[in-house]
Amino acid sequence: MGKALPDSAEILVGRGVDLTPAQVVEHLVGVVNARVAEVGPDWRPGARELVADVAAAGVPQAIVTMSYRVQAELIASLLPPGAIHVVVAGDMVTRGKPDPEAYLTAADLLGVDITRCIAVEDSATGSAAAVASGAATVVVPHMLELPASERYARTETLLGLGLADLVALTGPLDAARERTGA
Repeated sequence: MGKALPDSAEILVGRGVDLTPAQVVEHLVGVVNARVAEVGPDWRPGARELVADVAAAGVPQAIVTMSYRVQAELIASLLPPGAIHVVVAGDMVTRGKPDPEAYLTAADLLGVDITRCIAVEDSATGSAAAVASGAATVVVPHMLELPASERYARTETLLGLGLADLVALTGPLDAARERTGA
């Protein structure tokens, strides 16, 4: 979860999938896009509402994902118009998560200081990338358990959360970074 698609494809091929890594990626992208087109995305509870709240506050937002751009842009198109300003996807960077390149690229494209950004992540590789980038990070476990850490804030759900809640969750992280100079 959260790895670059070519990395995930290599793992699947290594476990016996009888396709090339490129064929695995093509298949995965096709299956996911067809499902989203047919039934819509499987939104995490509260995610769309949180994006709308942040957009209403005038805060620029990015989707940073290891899915491919075609998938990320499809998801962005299903969110409130103008909510997503930048998409940075796995096929747009040279190093996938847990490397921070995608987050740093998004901040650069948004024209913002990464240390003033809040990243919301649901995987170990994604949270490692967000933390390494310098963004305050909120982890919402999905499929795999993510333990508590002093490196990020953790919440079980986005349901009922707004921008003020994200700021409150990450406040202690900002204070710790100021104390340590990180």
